[in-house]
Amino acid sequence: MSLLTWKLHGNGKSVADGEVVKPDERLAWPLTIGVGIQHIAAMFGATFLVPIITGFPPSTTLFFSGIGTLLFLALTHNRVPSYLGSSFAFLAPISAAMTNGGMAVALGGVVVTGVLLALVGIVVKAIGIGWINWLLPPLVTGSIVMIIGLNLAGAANNNFKAAPVTAVVTLAAVAIIGALSKGFLGRISIFGGIVVGYAFATIKGDIDFAGVTAASWFALPSFTTPTFDGNAILLFLPVVLVLIAENVGHVKAVAAMTGNDLDDEMGNALFADGVATSLAGLGGGSGTTTYAENIGVMAATRIYSTAAYWVAGVGAILLSLSPKFGAVLSSTPAGVLGGIGVALYGMIGILGAKIWIENKVNFGNSTNLFIAATTLIIGIADMTWTRGDYSFGGIINGTLVAVVGYQLLRALNKAAGKAE
Repeated sequence: MSLLTWKLHGNGKSVADGEVVKPDERLAWPLTIGVGIQHIAAMFGATFLVPIITGFPPSTTLFFSGIGTLLFLALTHNRVPSYLGSSFAFLAPISAAMTNGGMAVALGGVVVTGVLLALVGIVVKAIGIGWINWLLPPLVTGSIVMIIGLNLAGAANNNFKAAPVTAVVTLAAVAIIGALSKGFLGRISIFGGIVVGYAFATIKGDIDFAGVTAASWFALPSFTTPTFDGNAILLFLPVVLVLIAENVGHVKAVAAMTGNDLDDEMGNALFADGVATSLAGLGGGSGTTTYAENIGVMAATRIYSTAAYWVAGVGAILLSLSPKFGAVLSSTPAGVLGGIGVALYGMIGILGAKIWIENKVNFGNSTNLFIAATTLIIGIADMTWTRGDYSFGGIINGTLVAVVGYQLLRALNKAAGKAE
């Protein structure tokens, strides 16, 4: 299909039972724009949450997520509907790099992550996806995702202690919204908790609005040039593995829902997300990934049109041009971040367990049990090994155990004649 050309689905006004609007189709433009706005709302809470937690400029991250989405659609030939929002996998390495070297050093890690992911995409285009399935079986990917979330427990605790009452109110709001709400609102319970916590902190007088008052209504986002530090870059290497798993899972999910064979776009998707992540890092935004939140919108509406994602990408760019809007988000107090962190970081960890469950990982196998157990303890305790100028933190060491340890023990099992 041509890049900005879509066939009209049926009469353009509705989707019949049993049908879907495929990526190369669209409804009438008013309806397509409406779906695009839904996609903006779906990605909004999570995409802003990463810069709010890490201290990155929210407007800049939103700007590059919009640019990245348009790049992704173009590089995947408009066949893979996806919004590229902020990846939670970057939370731990960005936070660590910001503490030790500042924002520019953290951005250097984001850039390198994107370059490595793009290279993986090129290799996948050349030789296929089989080697990724071998390197990253569900046991390994689940373990890595778990430690990326649970390694942040200490950060959540520090923010929680800064304003425990606000944190409890925020956490309770997330739980209640998730429990009582159906459909879309239930999927953005984290963002709803931020709104409630922010309002509570405002009433208490805990928020300094000086920055909000000083910010202009319309301006270009602020841009920051990255610097590159070997120690910081090491922190980001496990993120590459998570982004691979997220992108592969997204493409497979879209293929299953639309009935289209998208295997030939797998390499393009990885390459596109890599380019988008590096571009974000070069300008001051957080790294990107395909968004499960937007898969929820597609599943609910049965509209997989990439036209709606072009609307969402352009809309995100336009929203990013309001510094006052970004300043409101940047003023989110520590207590709110503490309450959100308890829920969010735990949810990321549980997503790792979900990968194990859905793929029926056999923990009756001693190798699987050992790799998962040691990876979790190393990652959660943040066991660090320092060698000269380089420091390897818990996530790096846990990832090495998961990836390398699994393959070594599996080879020993095979040599000993043990069953898989």
